[in-house]
Amino acid sequence: MLAQNLEEIQRLGLPDFKFVGSSSIGEIISSLLPYLFTGAGLLLLLYLIFGGLQLMTSRGDPKAVQSAQGKITGALIGFLIVFASYWIVQIVASILGLQTSVGKIFGIQ
Repeated sequence: MLAQNLEEIQRLGLPDFKFVGSSSIGEIISSLLPYLFTGAGLLLLLYLIFGGLQLMTSRGDPKAVQSAQGKITGALIGFLIVFASYWIVQIVASILGLQTSVGKIFGIQ
């Protein structure tokens, strides 16, 4: 039933797109995980750089320094969340005996 729904959505919305090899929601999400983690990492890096630039250009203004420090702190906390979520996904997949796309890329079984 689910495979038929995904094929219908594909046919209506993206007629030239084909789901490669599978059509279950879990496998689609699993194939998207490496891209989501990479995108999150890049956004966190840009946010950290933006906070650092704001700190350098604050010229000692206490409110600007506090705002820049907040951005840097938020970026570092976000990094920790993304890092922890990656390993939580790997641990859960290992416990359940699943192979994630992230694990395939980095050779984690």
